Amino acid sequence: MDLHEQARQILRQNDRGGYTLPTHGLYPYQWNWDSAFAAWGFATFDLPRAWDEIDTLLASQWDDGMVPHIIFHDPDPGYFPGPDVWSAGGDPATSGISQPPVAATLVRLIYEMNPDASRDRLAAVYPKLVEWHRWWHEVRCVHGPAAIVHPWESGRDNCPDWDIGMANVDGSKVGDYTRRDTGHVDPSMRPKKSEYDRYLAMVQFGKSVGWDQKRIVSEGPFLMADPGITFILLRAHHDLAVLGHALDQDTDEIEGWETTLRAALPMIWNDDLQGYDAKDLRTGKFARFLGSGAFLAYLANAARPELDTQLMRVWNAVPYGIPSADPEAPIFDARRYWRGPTWPVVNSLLAIGFRDMGRADLEVRLRRETAELIMKNGFSEYFDPTDATPCGGANFTWTAAIWLTWAGQDYEQAKGAA
Repeated sequence: MDLHEQARQILRQNDRGGYTLPTHGLYPYQWNWDSAFAAWGFATFDLPRAWDEIDTLLASQWDDGMVPHIIFHDPDPGYFPGPDVWSAGGDPATSGISQPPVAATLVRLIYEMNPDASRDRLAAVYPKLVEWHRWWHEVRCVHGPAAIVHPWESGRDNCPDWDIGMANVDGSKVGDYTRRDTGHVDPSMRPKKSEYDRYLAMVQFGKSVGWDQKRIVSEGPFLMADPGITFILLRAHHDLAVLGHALDQDTDEIEGWETTLRAALPMIWNDDLQGYDAKDLRTGKFARFLGSGAFLAYLANAARPELDTQLMRVWNAVPYGIPSADPEAPIFDARRYWRGPTWPVVNSLLAIGFRDMGRADLEVRLRRETAELIMKNGFSEYFDPTDATPCGGANFTWTAAIWLTWAGQDYEQAKGAA
């Protein structure tokens, strides 16, 4: 079967009517940033369905503006931690944290595919996106850069960036539990139990304060400035303002958020690392680790010459895509989730940045390497960047979406010319 058609089929198979599963078994609910990428993929062949995805995601927005990271539409006992563990309320129930705010950036890409057909749909979701961005500004950016209160909020759950903050979280009292993820995927590709204990301790703290987000920021066991979300949010502020202009809205507030956040970038620049770095806001210490979150600076037009040097060193160390962690670091693990593998979804965000800064050479190279991964080993969640081994879940929604929107571009053109 043609790869484009395979990708469309994956989206259709994971479609639950208004929302899309990341993949069967491993992730049986609607995930925030996965859903935004799914919408981008649907927009290549079913524009109304793409907007339905965004509508369903934003329908579970909290009263304070937060859009949660998981929406538990239908009960699934095969997933842990489920809605009973979170106890965050909602109908449908949700988790109590957020996820990378890529939605405005992807909504802009979807809108620009067909502005005339999309204007009314955009007008319906725009105010909700503004409220979500306001929540990020007022609740998670109080220390300057965007901060996370749980590694899961970053989307890059177990990346080495969080080790310094995780070390101060007591996971010894979480009680007994049974993980479900390792029943679907090789445990060597997933976070370790010691990490999971701490993840659950953070969930239990949030539950203990009734998911009061400001208390979680001020009192919770974990608070780290996240370069990845900082850059994603910075770019999303810009894209949201562009959408506001398209709707003839006053965007002064949004542009003010962008200016304020950009002014905070020096706080996460680590001269010793010669790169952007995660920072433990409880202790003021840098993670001292270079990961893919730092390279998302290209998405936000925030790169520096020193970062260019680091990017090429890290990228040239592997043959397939940009790894999620520095391959030259002792902690690098080529197949364990966010501690080394390359992720097509992150590659696509980096490529948007390369394209917009006029670096077609970097964008073309990254697209070619990402396409090679998919053409060799299918639509997996992520890949070993050293040998292209597929890792994580199979038939993955956002990998299929990335193929349709970006990675498969040359393949489709070649097929059409044949």
